[in-house]
Amino acid sequence: MRILAIGAHPDDAEGLCGGTLAKYAARGDQVTIMIATNGNVGSPTLSKDEIAAVRRKEAERAAAVIGADMIWLDIDDEFLFHDKETRMKFINAIRQANPDVMFVHGTNDYHPDHRICGEIASDCRIPVTVRLIQTEYPHMDKVPHVFVMDNIGSIGFEPEAYVDITDTFETKCRMLRCHESQDTWLQHLYGIDVVGHMSKSAVMRGMAIGVKYAEAFRSLPMYPVSGGPHLLT
Repeated sequence: MRILAIGAHPDDAEGLCGGTLAKYAARGDQVTIMIATNGNVGSPTLSKDEIAAVRRKEAERAAAVIGADMIWLDIDDEFLFHDKETRMKFINAIRQANPDVMFVHGTNDYHPDHRICGEIASDCRIPVTVRLIQTEYPHMDKVPHVFVMDNIGSIGFEPEAYVDITDTFETKCRMLRCHESQDTWLQHLYGIDVVGHMSKSAVMRGMAIGVKYAEAFRSLPMYPVSGGPHLLT
C-alpha cells in the first residue's frame, strides 16, 4: 500500500502516528510524510529563516529513520488558512504521494494549524480524483481512505481503532528525537520534552487494549468510505 501522513508541523506525524508508520514501512509499504508548515516561529533564539532550515533538516532525518519520503509545503507556521492557494498545494502534494490511506489531524485538536490542516486534507480527498482540477501531478484514480489521528495529549478524541506499537515504539522515539529544536521549544514554552509527552499518550492508549504502547485512530465519518480499520497495520 501507499501511505500518506499529513502533519501541520514537523514532528506532528511522528508524534501521532509514527509507530504505525514504522510498522507500514517495516512490511514494505511506501510511506510519505507531508508537512504543511515550516515551523518558522518555533525558536527562542534563531531567526525565522534559520529555524525553518533547521526544522526541515530534522524532518528529513526523522523520515529517513523509516525510509519514508517527505513532502515539504513550506507554509508559514501559525498561519495555515483554508484558501484556494493552500488547497491546491494540498491537492498537488496528495497526488504526488498517490496514497491508498491518509492520516490527518482531527478538527478539534488544540492548535489552529492542526485543525485547519485536518480540514483541508479531508476536504481534498475527493478533489484529488477530479481530472479538471489541474496540478503538476495528475489526478488520482481512487479516493484514499482517511484515518483521523489522535489529538495532542489525547484530549477530546474518542478512538474507534488502535494500533499496538510496542514493537515500534523505540523507532517512534528515534524519529521524534530527530526534532531537537522542537524539544528545545517545548521545554522553553511548557517545560516538557517531546518524547516524554508523547509517551504518556502512548501508554494510556496502550492500556485501553492491554498492551504497553498504542496509537489511536478513527476513520473519517464521511461519504464515501473507501476502507476501514482493517487497513491499519
